[in-house]
Amino acid sequence: MKIGIMGGTFDPIHIGHLIAAERAKEGMGLDQVWFMPSNVPPHKTHSPGASAQQRWEMVCRAVADHPDFRPFDLELKRGGVSYTVETVKQLEQLHPDHQFYYIIGADMVQFLPKWHRIEEIVERISFIGLQRPGFTASTEQLSQFIAKKVTIVPMPMIEISSTDIRERRRRRLSVRYLVSEAVHQFIEGNGLYET
Repeated sequence: MKIGIMGGTFDPIHIGHLIAAERAKEGMGLDQVWFMPSNVPPHKTHSPGASAQQRWEMVCRAVADHPDFRPFDLELKRGGVSYTVETVKQLEQLHPDHQFYYIIGADMVQFLPKWHRIEEIVERISFIGLQRPGFTASTEQLSQFIAKKVTIVPMPMIEISSTDIRERRRRRLSVRYLVSEAVHQFIEGNGLYET
C-alpha cells in the first residue's frame, strides 16, 4: 500500500490540512493518508495550546468521515521530540509492506536540508511537497540527492493556519468553517485557545 503521512502539531487541525491530504492522495495515487500528531515538534518554538490528548481527539474527529484517512498516534505514544528519522524507522518496522510518503508544505521543502539526519530519511522514504500561500514549492535549491525524492503536487492557495485560528479564538472571533464541524464543536465545548 502507498501511504501518505501527514504530520504536524495539529493545534488545531483545520480544513487546509484535510484539503492538502486529499490533493496529495489524488496527485500521488495514495491508498490512505495517516494523520500523525507530533508530540514535541523539533522546529516549533511555541508550546501547543491544546494538550496532546486534545490534539489527538481533534484529529480523530476531523478524519472520521473520510474512508481513506486514518489517525495515527505513533509519535504521541513514543513521547519526547518527534524526529522524523525515528518515526520512519518505526513505520518500517511496523509496516514493512507499505510504501510511505511524507506530505509537507512548500515551506518545509526548502527546509529539508536542515532536517535531523535528512540523508537517512531520504534513503528510506519520499516526500510530497504541496504549494502553500507565500511559498513556491520548488526542488531547484535542493541537492540532487534530496530533490529526486520530492514530488511537487499542486495545491489551491488556502490561507488558513492553526496560528490564525488560535488568535481568532483569543479575540473571541468565529472559527466556524475554518475547521470541520466536529472539530469546531470540540474547540467550543472545551473552551480551547480562549486565553
